[in-house]
Parts: sequence; C-alpha cells; structure tokens
Amino acid sequence: MEKQRTLAESASLSGVALHTGGSVTLTLHPAPVGHGYKFRRGDLPDEPTIDAKVDYVKTVERSTTLVEGNAKIHTVEHILSALAGMRVDNALIEMNANEPPIGDGSALPYVELIKRAGIVEQESPRAILETTEPIHFESKAGSMMTLFPDSNFRISCTQVGPQGRFTQYLSVEITPEIYEKEIAPARTFVFYEEVKELMNKGLIKGGSLENALVVREESVLSKEPLRFVDEFVRHKILDIIGDLALVGRPLKGHVVAVRPGHGPNTELARALSKRHAELLAMAPRPITSSASVMNINEVMKALPHRYPFLMVDRIVEIDGESKAIGVKSVSINEPYFQGHFPGHPVMPGVLQVEAMAQVASIIMMRKPENAGKIGYFMSADEVKFRKPVFPGDTLFIHVELIRARKNMGKANCQCLVNGNIVSEGILMFGLIAQ
Repeated sequence: MEKQRTLAESASLSGVALHTGGSVTLTLHPAPVGHGYKFRRGDLPDEPTIDAKVDYVKTVERSTTLVEGNAKIHTVEHILSALAGMRVDNALIEMNANEPPIGDGSALPYVELIKRAGIVEQESPRAILETTEPIHFESKAGSMMTLFPDSNFRISCTQVGPQGRFTQYLSVEITPEIYEKEIAPARTFVFYEEVKELMNKGLIKGGSLENALVVREESVLSKEPLRFVDEFVRHKILDIIGDLALVGRPLKGHVVAVRPGHGPNTELARALSKRHAELLAMAPRPITSSASVMNINEVMKALPHRYPFLMVDRIVEIDGESKAIGVKSVSINEPYFQGHFPGHPVMPGVLQVEAMAQVASIIMMRKPENAGKIGYFMSADEVKFRKPVFPGDTLFIHVELIRARKNMGKANCQCLVNGNIVSEGILMFGLIAQ
C-alpha cells in the first residue's frame, strides 16, 4: 500500500504573479499526515489559511481562485498540479501575496522547488479516491469532462482553440516520472484576440512572452521555441491535474476531457467531492473500544465537561491537525430521556450539536499553544436534523476544521448512525484561557 508523502524541508521561490503583476515569495513547508494542501497568507493579520478544496473555489476565469473570509489566493492550479503530479500528499504553501509566482508559465519551477526540498515517506497510507461508475459533466460552452473507473490515474485530453485552431490530443498516465518530463514543462498560452479583453478585466498584468505563449493566427509568439509540438494540450492536462487536486485526495481513474478549462475542471472536482461525501456517509464504520486513539479518561483531560454533559465517549480517529471522529453511545439511562418524549425517547438535536462542538474543541486543544484553554461554542450555521436518534444507537461524530486562527475555529460537522447522516452543521467556537 502506498504511503503518504511530504517535503523533507522548507524551500522558497520568488517571482512575479501572472494576473496581479505583483512580486511574491512562495515557501513550501512539510506537513503532517492527513494535512493535504493548505495555503497560508503570511502577509495578512493572523496569517489565515485556506484549505485547497473545491468548496472554496470563487472564480475560474483564466485561473482558479480560492476565497475564505478576507483571504484570497489566485492562480492555484500550477503549484497544486506540481504537488499532485510529483505525488506529494501533504504540504503547507505559504505566500506573502495573493498569487503564486508564474515563473516561465509552466509547473517546472515548482517541480524543481519540490526536488530541492526533497520528498519523504510518512507512516500512514494514502487515502485514494476511486470511482466505480462514470461521472460526467458537460458545459454550455461545449466542454465535456468524464471520469471513468481505472486502476491508475490517466488523462486523455482534446484541446480545441478558436475556429478549431491548434486542435491537439494526448492520452497519458500520470506518474511522477512522466509528469516531470512530459507535463510540467508545458507553458500556459493565450490567443492574441483574447489579450485585450483579459487586460480590460484587470488580468495578466504580469504576463509577457517570458511566461506565456501567445498565438496570433497560425503563429506562436514566444521567447523560446515550443517545448513540445503539442505543448498546448499538455498544459491543459497540467491544469486538469491542479484543479482536480482540489478534491482533497489523490485520484484513480481515467479522465476524458474535451475543451477543458478551469470551470469544467472544478465542476468535475465538485462532483467527485460530492460523490466521496455520499460514499463516506453510506459506509458504516465498525469500531470497537480497542480502536480508540483517545479513551474516556483522555477525553476528560482535554474537555472540562463531565456527566451528564460530556457528549463524547472516545475519539476513534484523528487525521492530521484538522479531522477527527468521536463516538457517543446513546443509552436509555441518559437523564434527558426522562423528560424528552419519555413515551418515545429521542436524543435532543441540540445535544448532537453539542457533541459536534466537543469533538471540534478536542481537535483545537491538541495544539500545544492551546494548552490550558477552554472551548466555548459560539454559533451554528446550516444546521440540519435529518433522522431521529434513539436509545441503543451509536453516534459517530465526524468533524473537520475548515478554519483555525489562534483562539477561534470553524468546523464542518456530521453525526452518523449506521452510516446515515442524522444531523450536520457548520460550527464556530472560541478558545479562552482559564
């Protein structure tokens, strides 16, 4: 079984951003198991982070942009493509501006940065997303994206320019060796008739013939010759890899793309992410007490709550710094059943929300800087109660932190019984020193 991989050490790259035109330094840092890809804006107060997930995709015009709160990252596809293509699973991407350096318009500078940092294997296996049935997306502009089941990761792409110019096709399996030699060097390109419109929209301020190919009629304008006769379709594959990295885990499958673009790419990523969430909700998790990573005594050390308001019996899974699964065995002896529909006992929904908040607090409490603090529940959004919870049920509480800034946290939460979602919500909580 393949193991997760991260960087051996930190490494930096400086340059000019393609669309904003500003100077920027990007630093890749090692990250723990289950961390995935996260961007950190070191130039903003509190240094906010954004998960590289399709949930945070805001715009997809000529590049893919992530937004959460006041933090924004433009043009994430090339650095994510390099990380995914080189099979780096966990990395913190720190920047002192809102867009990575464009380099020469390819992902090759990032591949060289990754090789300079080095790659090391981690203890846990990779959580690969596979599909058992085709997933298809079609746009009004004529783009078609389909993912077929496959034992490897392969992309077959057809690139078609305006009036059918520079139509190119390539089918290639994506491995680190093939990616570095055949995909990463392919540069971004633009058709001459599109340049004025892009400039009017405030884009490509840092664009030049040193970091992009410009197609004028049947000619290609560039500081150097084409690196491949089919360089355009290879760059489209490069972008597909980067955009599909926003699913949040490595893929196995055969992507067939016709007229791809950041919009269609991220729509396919969104469909994959949704499908993964559905499969996760359907899959029961048979867990015994021996599987606990935090037993009840360890839970009580992390939380100030006690009976009858301690809503977590144990933590059975901790994935990196942002994910955890807690368990609550719902007994008929729970004190609230005496007054909450005593003839038809049902666990109150508000206590399920409290259980979510307690597991979220445990994740935050594990950070050394939060030692000695207490978690306070602050708000709940998009809360839904889907099915009743009865005595005898075992509640599995799934929590993923989507924001963690010093003394505040925000988390996506779900409670499951027998693999079915019974309640869910987005919770905000704060940590205050005792």
